[in-house]
Amino acid sequence: MLNSSFNAKSITHVTNFHDLVATPFAGAINAMCWSRTLKGNFAEIIEKVTLDGNITALEPADLEALQLSEQGNLAREVLLNDWNALTEYGAQPALNVIKYYERDDSFPLFPTDVYSFHVDRSPVATDTFLCTYYGESSDILPNEQGVQKILIPEMRAALKELYDGPEEGFEAFLNDNFFDLHYQPKPGAQIINLGVGNLWRLAVDHPESKVLPCLHRAPKEKPGESRLLMIC
Repeated sequence: MLNSSFNAKSITHVTNFHDLVATPFAGAINAMCWSRTLKGNFAEIIEKVTLDGNITALEPADLEALQLSEQGNLAREVLLNDWNALTEYGAQPALNVIKYYERDDSFPLFPTDVYSFHVDRSPVATDTFLCTYYGESSDILPNEQGVQKILIPEMRAALKELYDGPEEGFEAFLNDNFFDLHYQPKPGAQIINLGVGNLWRLAVDHPESKVLPCLHRAPKEKPGESRLLMIC
């Protein structure tokens, strides 16, 4: 069940970039939203760039080289401002035009692509930032409304059939193949769509984290409609 409300107990709201990066996660809160209504024609950005495969990466120089209308120029300014703010903060933003991500069909019962609810993992302290400027936007799932897939009996049994090694190596196998990062919504789960224009900060699984990592997934794109996404 999709829910556009941002009022889950795992989410807190801010009104500016400084608070977005400076407010610590604590307790149940592992997602932070700077809600914004952006001006500009972001579809024009997608129309004017030369697309290269399923995912086209854009750099500031690519944006600056575009000949745009007034509304397209407003969109470009937003993108450059977000890019510069995140870079000055110390993040490494990537701006992508996405037709679709590659699907993982190697194990149909348990795909490990980004369309599955998952957590991000890092060996160092970091957070995930993302904003969808055009197209379908990502979803998050409150942790208590998801179950780690490797704990679901039928999936665990299937993974054990897939695994070819000693029993003591099974947990390492799950970790090495990223199976332990993926989650399934519980019946009746309230899936939260992140919306267009909002800049989000999501908690990541790392050794210094004081909160649970945020469960999130990429959306299924509409046929013929690309997404414009900044993520880092």
